[in-house]
Amino acid sequence: MFIKQSYFHSILILVFSAMLPSCNDKDDSKDTSLNYRQEMRNFVIEISEYAKAVDSDFLIIPQNGIELVSEENGVVNHTYLNAIDANGQESLFYGYEGVNTSTSNSESNRLINLLKISQKSGNRILVTDYCYTHSKMDDSYVKNHSNEFISFSADERLLNNIPSHPSPIYAENNSNIDLISKAKNFIFIINPEDFNSKESFISAMEATNYDLIIIDFFFDAVAFSANEVSRLKIKANGGSRLVISYLSIGEAEDYRYYWQQDWYNTSPKWLTPENPEWKGNYKVKYWDSDWKSIIYGNESSYLKKILAAGFDGVYLDIIDAFEYFEE
Repeated sequence: MFIKQSYFHSILILVFSAMLPSCNDKDDSKDTSLNYRQEMRNFVIEISEYAKAVDSDFLIIPQNGIELVSEENGVVNHTYLNAIDANGQESLFYGYEGVNTSTSNSESNRLINLLKISQKSGNRILVTDYCYTHSKMDDSYVKNHSNEFISFSADERLLNNIPSHPSPIYAENNSNIDLISKAKNFIFIINPEDFNSKESFISAMEATNYDLIIIDFFFDAVAFSANEVSRLKIKANGGSRLVISYLSIGEAEDYRYYWQQDWYNTSPKWLTPENPEWKGNYKVKYWDSDWKSIIYGNESSYLKKILAAGFDGVYLDIIDAFEYFEE
């Protein structure tokens, strides 16, 4: 959801925004009979089953929405936990209320308690904190390490650069990382606007020693090839690493290949009003079969393209979309 938009794309948004009534209208189509949390669990489980049937080692990593690990009555949902390999969590210690701002102890503790449920089931925890003061970046790494979480201190909220601090990177090593349980660090960079070409971005990533990298499947609307993904799997020191593709499943993005221009005029039944905080992003009724078919289950689906490119897993975003429909 952080992908840089071109000037032409921005003009299109201005032109078409008035042509999409649902963008500014209240969404009155929520179905209160649905269990929105379970529908998201079902979606993630289905994605996992589809991907692992193709590649049994393929990693499924939902970001945020950690509340899904247990039912509202506190009973752990083992079916969901068994379908995933890790949990991503943003702003555990820094960034919940603003970049470089400490997350409240009460919120951190609430999230940690839920993350520990997943961790105890055998899943890895990946935390992205947002802070740029070096002492806070260091503190984030120390606090996450004390919880046996691996973490990334992002000094830009847009996840658009390779931080210069710390140097060397936290827990740098030359081990071969073929399992997520072996990873000691990671980088999350899905809006590489600081790089003037895909090749320059790949070269910059090749020069790092992160154990796991999370990138977008596209660079400036051009997908990464299997050969390019293969290059990214080698650290600068020669060790191997895991390469994960970002994929938003709780929102549709109008700068993606699947977006159809006539949706500005007549939106599909699963598309809801535009997210006011992120231009070009629209919450979706993620339980709808038409939306699911865009994400997985067929040769032209987003996930199939990611699998074919040789990524080691997928980082599923907007898992917490259930909160939008619950409100």
